[in-house]
Amino acid sequence: MAEEAFRRVFRKHPAGVAIVTAAGEGGPVGFTATSLASLSSAPPLVSFGVGRRASSWATVCAAEFVAVHLLETDQQQLATVFARSGADRFAPPTSWRTGPHGVPLLDDVTAVMVCRKVYDLPAGDHTLVIGQPVYAREGAAARPLVYLDGRYGSVSR
Repeated sequence: MAEEAFRRVFRKHPAGVAIVTAAGEGGPVGFTATSLASLSSAPPLVSFGVGRRASSWATVCAAEFVAVHLLETDQQQLATVFARSGADRFAPPTSWRTGPHGVPLLDDVTAVMVCRKVYDLPAGDHTLVIGQPVYAREGAAARPLVYLDGRYGSVSR
């Protein structure tokens, strides 16, 4: 299958929007991910992909811990900032603090999990990361942010 055909097909598949963050020697890094998946409940495991050309790739792959943040529909701007190449993602108005294991945690998200990385797997132009949550925090119930057909949206409950 051609790359463009593959992309067209997946534009029809709605995906939840998350931001992954990690601490590095040069400061915090992060990126917007639509590849987040629950892999196992016993033990709890999650996965996400990070592009090998992403500015955060090396730091995420070297990190022992990462944070996975679930976003709500009114956080489209935050998702856009973390998706934009060259953006200062942790500058105001982004609100964040250092959390468990030194991982940067974004404030006011629907939920966040700090995960110990257990595996990195080369996967085409990405690296598949598998993590085991060691800390979780849930915010108030919200309408989740989703990505479909090149645009952000939400789902109703």
